[in-house]
Amino acid sequence: MTHPPGETEGSGSTGPGGDTPGARPLGPADGGRGVVRRGGLSTAEVAERVARGEVNDVPVRSSRSVKEIVRANVLTRFNAIIGVMFGIILVVGPIQDGLFGLVIVANTAIGIVQELRAKKTLDSLALIGEARPQVRRDGRSQQVATAQIVLDDTVLLGIGDKVIVDGRVTEADGLEIDESLLTGEPDPVLKHPGAEVMSGSFVVAGAGAFTATKVGREAYAAQLAEEASRFTLVRSELRSGINSILKFITWLLIPTAIGLVVSQLAVERNDWREAVRRMVAGIVPMVPEGLVLLTSVAFAIGVVRLGRKQCLVQELPAIEGLARVDTVCLDKTGTLTEGGMDVVELRPLADGLPQADGQGRAGSRAAGPAADAADAAHAAHAAHDDVRLADRAVLQTALGVMAGADARPNPSMQAVIDAYGSSAAEADGVWRVLEAMPFSSARKWSGVQLLEPQGGEASWLLGAPDVLLPAGHDALAEVDELGAKGLRVLLLGRTLVPLDAPDPAAGLQPLALVVLQQRLRDDAADTLRYFESQQVEAKVISGDAAVAVGAVAAHLGLPGAEHPLDARRLPTEARALAEAADRTTVFGRVTPQQKRELVGALQARGRTVAMTGDGVNDVLALKDSDIGVAMGSGSEATRAVAQIVLLDDRFATLPSVVAEGRRVIGNIERVANLFLVKTVYSVLLALLVIFTHSPYPFLPRHSTVLSTLTIGVPAFFLALAPNNERARTGFVRRVLRLAVPGGVIAGTATFTAYALARANHSTDLEADTSVATLTLFLVAIWVLAIVARPYNWWRLLLIATMCGAFTLVLTVPWLSDFFQLSLAGVRDAWGAVGIAVVAGIVLEIVWWVINRRTDD
Repeated sequence: MTHPPGETEGSGSTGPGGDTPGARPLGPADGGRGVVRRGGLSTAEVAERVARGEVNDVPVRSSRSVKEIVRANVLTRFNAIIGVMFGIILVVGPIQDGLFGLVIVANTAIGIVQELRAKKTLDSLALIGEARPQVRRDGRSQQVATAQIVLDDTVLLGIGDKVIVDGRVTEADGLEIDESLLTGEPDPVLKHPGAEVMSGSFVVAGAGAFTATKVGREAYAAQLAEEASRFTLVRSELRSGINSILKFITWLLIPTAIGLVVSQLAVERNDWREAVRRMVAGIVPMVPEGLVLLTSVAFAIGVVRLGRKQCLVQELPAIEGLARVDTVCLDKTGTLTEGGMDVVELRPLADGLPQADGQGRAGSRAAGPAADAADAAHAAHAAHDDVRLADRAVLQTALGVMAGADARPNPSMQAVIDAYGSSAAEADGVWRVLEAMPFSSARKWSGVQLLEPQGGEASWLLGAPDVLLPAGHDALAEVDELGAKGLRVLLLGRTLVPLDAPDPAAGLQPLALVVLQQRLRDDAADTLRYFESQQVEAKVISGDAAVAVGAVAAHLGLPGAEHPLDARRLPTEARALAEAADRTTVFGRVTPQQKRELVGALQARGRTVAMTGDGVNDVLALKDSDIGVAMGSGSEATRAVAQIVLLDDRFATLPSVVAEGRRVIGNIERVANLFLVKTVYSVLLALLVIFTHSPYPFLPRHSTVLSTLTIGVPAFFLALAPNNERARTGFVRRVLRLAVPGGVIAGTATFTAYALARANHSTDLEADTSVATLTLFLVAIWVLAIVARPYNWWRLLLIATMCGAFTLVLTVPWLSDFFQLSLAGVRDAWGAVGIAVVAGIVLEIVWWVINRRTDD
């Protein structure tokens, strides 16, 4: 039988230390489930496992179904109140009194469309994706769907393949697994037969196979996703505040509606339809329906704006939530750093010769061929002074040639290519590669045998200094010093021992240290400075070594990064953990459960926490945080549970999200004053009408034109204006400070003008309504003028335009007929203006008092 690469039975070369990376079966002695069938499961065995339910059933996704989305947006308290009123108007007519019903359609459509768009994107980012792994069954390889993998299946792995389920390695040919999305550790892990592999990791080098030991909901990534899979909405203070107001209004509506119905039927004994219309006109303005709509519009427009910056907002209130956070927890890998590395220094060594005491690496060398080769290499160095350590150009060229010979460079070698690839190109033809040995996690170095410009042959090695240098070598002190700063160090050396010798590193002449660091995102430092300027504390929580994480954070200028904490020393007691989380800025070696506990500890200290991440190890913390932010190139699990996804991985997008959130919060709070003033004066007018047994001053069409010109249209423009005020808590309390007195003043002025007009002409209800409408418009436009401050040209133009539009409604015959508005003489008009001016002066006094108390 012909085997694909990595599957050849008994194949594989013997590596350093006698390891055999080639394939071999895993039996009971290795702790396996039993003797592994070299040909994989048979069709009958697969059928048995399917019948027992031992299949890879993937957990449900986190997004809601279409049915749930529609139901959640249609069946709301707001829609119920306005919908009932709209239904009543459809029965009693005319249709122009039912214009307010259009708000239901608009508000519902915005919510449904936005969530469906997010769901479509989410569904394309499924937890395990649409990968079709290869399995071995009945002695041959075949592709199957992810959900068709069964327990004990032999799953084949090649470069770039994702580990779909948990398992135990049965075959390995230089198999290296990247587990950074699970553990946060950036270095690949060499896997030998018998080693465990976890779902969510992927292959970066070599090939192999593993036996599935945990499938479906028992797999590691699936367990994390299962725990985080329940759909939860971001808490929105704006929405919860509006809902609290609606809840109160709902209870207030019941007695008010009954009172209005009774009073209007008693007043309009001969026209029950007119009584019902005026009852509806009294109830509908109590509901701040435009505020709900405008909040949805503001959020939706913010989502569109952020979408243009490749930022997916999966829940409307998420942009508000991020604007309110005071702590941002960052994962180093994928957030502050990119996937690659950079060469920061090439440091030639002062003494390139081996030590004279004859000590070998990690102790004395055994006598034999390797020692003889070392002695020969030592003696030969004198003949090759032209490649001695002082010549930096030679070192750079050699590094470039070495890196260029690697067909599949790892991140460290890619950094060398980026730094010195041009030097190698210039030396093309002068230096020739005779043989190459790629990097291996087992031997910790890579090498090439070169034909050098002077005609001689030598082996050049690049790898771990503690492996290539003798114990106690002076350069190791430098290596330790650099490592303490979170830098990665490789040793470049040269020897005359050929690469195919038993120990090619024998007699190595150390030439230079290559110092690398993880590649920092260009925008990371600026973004951290932005958060610091906005008094948002950033904390780095990573699975990588604490020293390395602290070095990266310190390089980016994060305050407190000089004191990183290894999470293995974190206390377990809740109060002590909260104190440690509060005072520490950088955490390393953090497990997924500890990330979650740290987020909870910060929340217990009263903080509003945002969490960013890209790996499966971030899923639980993302879910528990107030706002979860995932990188688009990260794991599917993080994208599925996060409220915000940075599709282009640009950390610098977060300030834009904060700015959008502040615009929404500040402007909605501003215009909420307009809507709640209307609610207060509507309740007051209803109560006054009930107690005085008067006809309600308005029909629904009058309420519509007043709401549109003094609230709806102006609020739309005000809500979309720039606003960078800091987000504060206490939304309802702050807006009620103006809304309650403003509504009382507007309602009192309107009813006073209405009562005086009725006293003048008690039989002309249309004229009385016109006086009340004019008075209320003038007082409401005064409230708008207060809320719109500070003025600029477009705000003044907005106020003037609304005044001009109302003038047209009063003066254009077909408009005044449509809205049933007609003023009987000059006296009524000037009376309304006089009352409105007095009310405006009182409003200014109230506003001055409010501002003075706020400043104090």
